[in-house]
Formats: sequence, C-alpha cells, structure tokens
Amino acid sequence: MEFRPAWRVNGFAVLVAWFVLTLGFGAAAAYGFVVASRDGSAPALIAAIAATVLAVVVLILATGLTVVNPNEAKIVQFFGRYIGSVSEPGFFAVLPLTDRKVISLRVRNFETQKLKVNDADGSPVEIAAVVVYRVVDSFKAAFAVDDYEEYVETQSEAAVRHLATTHPYDSHEDGGTSLRDGAEVAEELTVELRERTGLAGIEVLEARITHLAYAPEIAQAMLVRQQAAQVVAARTRIVEGAVGMVGLALDRLSEQGVVELDEERRATMVSNLLVVLCGDRPTQPVVNAGSLYG
Repeated sequence: MEFRPAWRVNGFAVLVAWFVLTLGFGAAAAYGFVVASRDGSAPALIAAIAATVLAVVVLILATGLTVVNPNEAKIVQFFGRYIGSVSEPGFFAVLPLTDRKVISLRVRNFETQKLKVNDADGSPVEIAAVVVYRVVDSFKAAFAVDDYEEYVETQSEAAVRHLATTHPYDSHEDGGTSLRDGAEVAEELTVELRERTGLAGIEVLEARITHLAYAPEIAQAMLVRQQAAQVVAARTRIVEGAVGMVGLALDRLSEQGVVELDEERRATMVSNLLVVLCGDRPTQPVVNAGSLYG
C-alpha cells in the first residue's frame, strides 16, 4: 500500500445540498406524522418514517465535511482501512463516518542534544547538530513508523554519532576531512539522514553542526596541542622566509661587489642573519670598534 489521493468533492456544494435535503425530508416527515395522527392513514405514516430515515442518512453525510489547512494533509480511514490522503487546502466532503488524522507538511527543525562521542582519533568530543526537514509522504509518516518526529530525532542522533566516529576533530593529512570542515561535513550528514529517514516519508532539507568542542576532561590538553601546532607552523614559515632572505642578501652582496666573504665569514653572516630574522625578541646589535691596543 502506498500514498494515494482520497475521494473528495467541494464541501460548500455538499453543505448546500445537505441543508436543502435536511429541510425537505424534515418537513416531509413532520407533515406525514401530522396527517397520520389526524387521519390514521398508514401510507402517510410509512412516508413519514421513510422521510425521517432519509433525513438521518443526510445528517450522517455531514460527518464527511472537513477543512484542510495550507501545508497540511489529512489521512482518511474508514474503520481502520486507508482510503487516501487529502493535501490540497480547502473545504471538502469525503466519505462519511471516516477518521481523519492531521499530518503537518510544514518545514520543521530539530536540534540534537550535545552528544559525547570519540572521534576517529579516539579523542572524546562534544557534538550537536540541527536538522531541517519536512513530510513529503503523509502515508509513510502515518503508517510506516510509530511516531515520525521521534523517528527523526533518533536517526539524527545516530547519524551525528556515526559522523563523529568516522572523522577526526582536526585533519592531520592534506585533503582529509575533519569535523571542523563545515560544508563537507554538513553535506555528508545531510545525505546520510536522507537515506535514514526516507522510510518515514521525510525529506531532510539541511543538516549542520551547531556545536563542536573537545570534552572538558581533555580540552586544556588539546588547547596546548593546538597552540603548539600553530607555533610550529608559524616557525616553519619564518624559517623558510629567512632562508630565502639570507640567500638573496648573499647573492646581492656578491653581485654588487660590496664585500668579499670567505667561507668562514660567509657562515658567520648566515648565522647572524638567521638569528636576527628568526628570533622572537628584538636583537641587540654589537658594534665592533676594533682593539684598543691594535
């Protein structure tokens, strides 16, 4: 069994017909009972009873009137049997004596709790995500799962846990995806959630990480580690730039013939320039004024 539209007609037309028929049969029944009580006529009594029965039938038809709001669907069931769904907004008449269950088609969002999970490196992290979704198949949402909202919440937490265990907090390889790569991680989480929630007639529009941090017990240690990594990266860039500047200085001195340097003095100059360029404190120059007794 799958989604199908329910039989329906314009509710205003049915309402007018119901009003006219109810008045007509009601008046006929009243007239028949009056005639039967006055003359004792059996045909009049039978006609009055028939008109009363028809009036009751018309009243029962009124139980099929229903209103469908925008971005809403109604599941129509006749004594447990699925008749169909009405998702077009308006005033309609469906089969009488049916149950109608409302399913919202509006866009919803759900934010998971902060989950504590070990990432791909085994480090405990806290992670949470927000999921934006909507119902696209009212039949599956009503009958494929017990509670589609609870189903989305459970599958969202499972998908976030799986995502955290398959990626590290920080990527250690060039081109590798880490939990801090927002766009890539969001796309991967969205695709996985679409596969998980399709069974319930749910379309996941977007899923994004809203909270990501190391667990409190290792947060301080990881902060020191990140700072050390940044210091090493900065020093590496400084050394690379300093080596280039030293080479350029030596080449310019040689080309312009400013000074002739032997290997020993060349090595000394390289050492001094690297100290000046790579040092993290201001340098204090020492001026050699020669020997007092020379």
